[in-house]
Amino acid sequence: MNIKIDDININYLRYGNKKGKTLVFLHGWGQNIQMMKFISDYFEDKFDIILVDLPGHGESSEPTKVLEVVDFVNIIHELLEKLKVKNPIFVGHSFGGKVSLLYSSMYPVDKLVLFAPSFKQEIKELTFKQKVLKAAKKVPVLNKLEGFAKRHIGSEDYRNASPIMRDILVRSVNTDIREDVKRISASTILIWGSNDKAVSIESAYELEGLLRDGALIVYDGLSHYAYLEDKVRTINIMKSFLEVD
Repeated sequence: MNIKIDDININYLRYGNKKGKTLVFLHGWGQNIQMMKFISDYFEDKFDIILVDLPGHGESSEPTKVLEVVDFVNIIHELLEKLKVKNPIFVGHSFGGKVSLLYSSMYPVDKLVLFAPSFKQEIKELTFKQKVLKAAKKVPVLNKLEGFAKRHIGSEDYRNASPIMRDILVRSVNTDIREDVKRISASTILIWGSNDKAVSIESAYELEGLLRDGALIVYDGLSHYAYLEDKVRTINIMKSFLEVD
């Protein structure tokens, strides 16, 4: 399904139990809704599911101007208003987690489930994009689906990305939202791989300390894609946190 917001065609998928609470899934940079559908499908019986292709990703069109992280937040907020969704539960990975954090500092949400969200500039030898793609190659789930990974993880897409999307990535990586995070009151679960090379485990502990009601769960030996590397554990943690029978 598509809806136009700020002259951007936003692609989204909505399915599941329309009578349940709404889970909003936001993917990482260079990915699309399919990367979150690995998880969302397990909750369709109990929850109203919304997956969104962020602007310039998947089947959503590119913006015509450089967006800040707050612009992504406002686009998601307008989308949810149009869909008559209030107090959603956000599930976000990496950049999608950053958008979820900033959204939750500005608008009411029920809960947050975040997979290694970025929230400040990381000190790194490789670029954020390089680290994310390097980590993705080591994920068994994605290795088994090599063709799928090539289509959805975004290395080729990134090389062919327009200058405006590269500029947006630079802006987003350099946006520090630590002060915003302190305003979040929603209960938050953080899932992180101890070997995350894109967003460090040290950052994970820092973020946990910034949140009013946050709990960090570390997957030993796993990467930036820990949530997929141990998908069964992720689903069980989410079911417990979301109080699924």
